[in-house]
Amino acid sequence: MLKRLSISNYALIDQLEIDFEQGLTIITGETGAGKSIILGALSLILGERADSTSIRDKERKTVVEATFSIEDYNLEVFFRDNDLDYFDDELIVRREINHNGRSRAFVNDGVVALSTLKELMTRLVDIHSQHSNMLLSRPAFQLSILDNIAGDDEELNDYRGLYNEFKATEHQLQELRDNYDRNRSEEDYLRFQLGQLQETNLRHDEDEELEQQQRRLANATSLKEDLWKVINTLNSEDNSVLDQLQEVRNTLATAEQNLDEIAGMSERVSNALIDLKDIAQSVGAIEESLNSDPAALQQVEERLNTIYSLERKHNVKTVNELLKLQEDYEQRLAAIDSSEERITQIQEMLESQRSAALQLARTISDRRKKAAGEFAATLQPLAQNLGMKNLQFHIDFKPVALNANGCDSVEFLFAFNKNQELMPVKDTASGGEISRLMLCIKSVIARSMNLPTIIFDEVDTGVSGEIAHKIGDMMGEISHKIQVIAITHLPQVAAHGDSHLRVFKTDTATQTVTSVQHLSDEEHVTEIARMLSGSELNQAAIDNARALINNSN
Repeated sequence: MLKRLSISNYALIDQLEIDFEQGLTIITGETGAGKSIILGALSLILGERADSTSIRDKERKTVVEATFSIEDYNLEVFFRDNDLDYFDDELIVRREINHNGRSRAFVNDGVVALSTLKELMTRLVDIHSQHSNMLLSRPAFQLSILDNIAGDDEELNDYRGLYNEFKATEHQLQELRDNYDRNRSEEDYLRFQLGQLQETNLRHDEDEELEQQQRRLANATSLKEDLWKVINTLNSEDNSVLDQLQEVRNTLATAEQNLDEIAGMSERVSNALIDLKDIAQSVGAIEESLNSDPAALQQVEERLNTIYSLERKHNVKTVNELLKLQEDYEQRLAAIDSSEERITQIQEMLESQRSAALQLARTISDRRKKAAGEFAATLQPLAQNLGMKNLQFHIDFKPVALNANGCDSVEFLFAFNKNQELMPVKDTASGGEISRLMLCIKSVIARSMNLPTIIFDEVDTGVSGEIAHKIGDMMGEISHKIQVIAITHLPQVAAHGDSHLRVFKTDTATQTVTSVQHLSDEEHVTEIARMLSGSELNQAAIDNARALINNSN
């Protein structure tokens, strides 16, 4: 339940702390006093969008903090799944808003995403306002009512897991079919292209090797002449480089005997001679192997032309890229060859998943239909007690294709007058009737749902007299099971309160502020008397207020 709400720097509120109690808490106040402001601040705790225009002092941030008692509610799994600090007795939630509208949310002083805050708060607080009455005509809301009454949360979670697996497999099957159809339409083309590449019998880096051979064969004559010059220079019979170096080595060896400064130089020249002789031998061997071979050159150039033609055709630049393309064609054709078998396997898996999901969906449907009968039997007398004495109510079920909510489409059908055809609520009910219907529905749901707090925001607008008293009775009955906070203008409803908060505005020299007073029992009587009599407070109004309170207990 909500224990405390602290608000600072929000709209007309400078600093405000409100303590809440169990049972039915009544909030009253003149129009414009700030009741909606308090509710707006609370909505920030529930994860609603922050608005910088509500910041009172732009130099300070707005802070709204709520403290909840959660010892009777199973929230430990949620906290563990979301990596939040859990304390089994108390929960503190805070929302901070900067002047630019940016906000941060905290759960037990840990920063959380707004989506996480919203999900947590749906387990703690339900705010019902006149705007919420529009939900009654929505199929998803109608279905959620039946699920609440049926208590099928566990089955629904299991079903949605099965359904998500089913949809994922369905998507996988569609992709396989699309790829298969696309590849089948290109199969002849793929096989032709692959055959051409395979017939060419390409090798990795073959183009580089062939280009090197082409350069050697095309320039064999000039290369042979150049290498001969090198050999002749190094090792000719007449005054070659090697002969001259041998003479230099011998001279240095003699001089070294008498001149220490050149010691070792003859050895260095000897090493150079060894290298040059090796070079001369290697160049000679290469020179002998070089021969002009027009036939071999033609063969190399024809092979290169074949490769270049394939590269241009497939818009690539190397043999390695052609081989990668060849591998891709092979894989695509292999996929075509194996796709039919794979598609059959996935179809069998899909049908198995669909069967399991459908079986559980039908179980959920049976529970909903049973809950629908119980709901109609409970709702009808509640609504009749609130002045809708001729109400007829039926829930129409229609089977639909599997979806995230099962296999049911439901529609609530109402008739408010005798001999009237049952119709959807939006086509037959007035605003006041819808408001009272929603109150009855909340009363039914409160008996089955494990929700700590429900807040009614002026849902009793448009009623008076005995119906207003019965609405108060209904709120009081709900408050025996969960905490109820009701913002109301009706004294008949306010009289049922276990505690009473009065919201009012005061003016200082520089500003107007909203404040909240927790009324004593006597002040509770006086406030209801004001609500009964208007501006003039007299003994008759006070006596009427006491009688109203006594009749409400």
